[in-house]
Amino acid sequence: MGELPKEKVKVQQQETPEKGISAFVLMFIVIVIMTILTYILPAGQYDRIEKDGRTIVDPTSFKFIESSPVGILEMFNSVHAGLVGGASIILFVFLFGGALGIMQKTGAIDSFIKFIAARFGKREKILIPLLILIFSLLGTLIGSAEDTLVYIAIIVPMTMALKMDALTGFAIVMLGTLATGFVTGITNPFNVGVAQSIAELPIYSGMGLRIAIFIVFYIVTVLYIYFHAAKVKKNPELGVYGKFDPNDQAEIDLSFKMGTRHKLALFVLLFNFIALVVGVIKFQWYISEIGGIFLFSAIIMGFIGKISPNKMADGFVEGARDMVAGALIIGIAQTILVITTNGGLLDTILYYSSSLVGQLPTSINAVGMFIMQLFLNFIVPSGSGQAALTMPIMTPLADLIGVTRQTAVFAFQMGDGISNMVIPTSGVLLAGLAIAGIPFTKWVKWVFPYFLIQVGIAIIFLIIAQATNYGPF
Repeated sequence: MGELPKEKVKVQQQETPEKGISAFVLMFIVIVIMTILTYILPAGQYDRIEKDGRTIVDPTSFKFIESSPVGILEMFNSVHAGLVGGASIILFVFLFGGALGIMQKTGAIDSFIKFIAARFGKREKILIPLLILIFSLLGTLIGSAEDTLVYIAIIVPMTMALKMDALTGFAIVMLGTLATGFVTGITNPFNVGVAQSIAELPIYSGMGLRIAIFIVFYIVTVLYIYFHAAKVKKNPELGVYGKFDPNDQAEIDLSFKMGTRHKLALFVLLFNFIALVVGVIKFQWYISEIGGIFLFSAIIMGFIGKISPNKMADGFVEGARDMVAGALIIGIAQTILVITTNGGLLDTILYYSSSLVGQLPTSINAVGMFIMQLFLNFIVPSGSGQAALTMPIMTPLADLIGVTRQTAVFAFQMGDGISNMVIPTSGVLLAGLAIAGIPFTKWVKWVFPYFLIQVGIAIIFLIIAQATNYGPF
């Protein structure tokens, strides 16, 4: 109902590009390397002290201690210990994914996207900013990523019907969701939520700066995509069409209307975000309450959408299943932490890292942390996985070099998110390019200036964060 007529769009079947090395294989290699290093590197130790209800490192207390190498059996035992250590976050990810699965079953979000396409389909000056806003809000508020891939098959034919190209439609979805939304993480549970939890920060604290950079990234994204779309409309030869035939375009169904039930379901979702912000700010809600309010809202949306309890249960299981890889990566990352801690290497790494980053001028220490995260994302492209891997090190490192923990989280989310648009290990990016049939090399050539602009903006905001002691601590 209201879908773009598929028979009018010639789409050639294209095999999914061969995957590079699995993130789990990379993580296991790191586990083996860290185990070996427990036999090579000296063990060290900082004293920990309690201050204002949180554990911090005493920067003057480092000393080398007797080595405690990790054996082969202990290495494998550490996998279970890592999963147990990350259990609260892992279970939150499953719960949140299940709630999203129920929401998807209602069809309300799909219906809303189609309604916007029908309502503004012939006015691209309004349509492009509006669609980018919708996808960026999905990314920044609920951490949408893989689940937005389905919209590429809707948005790409629509942009081509408006005499633009496949790259325009793909960029609206991908840059909107990931490069504007997910990276800024106003209430994104998968990057900011996990990182702040590990850093012992109040969940979703420091929202003001994230809102500010969201606005800046949104404006940059709209202008970058719009100028490209305008050039293609003026000269179609400049377009990138992927699988789609530019001479055989779909027509937009301008008659599509949203059903009453979908409108009510979306109202519940809106109320969910309002309740979430109020609960976090006023009542100090944490991951249990956040997961609970999303599940409660999802069930209400399901009943409004006349989804049977069995179908809601199916949606919950499907949504949780989609989160398996990301959730397990959190546990595997915790395994690395277990090994480095048991082997006495964690504090040694902190000692040398603080010495290295400490060589930088105080005003740009946070920039050094950002650059480290930018390169680490190539190895661990999962937002929650990278948070679980790096924040246990970055949090005490921030204490040692005089950077607030909130700034360390901000450096992490910028480094993790911005590079997702150019690294060949980003599963979401590669899957989306396969759906649109756009070669990775063409995409990188087009998006690289945008990537550099984002890096520059992130550095400016990080300097501001450090100068203002971005907090609460």
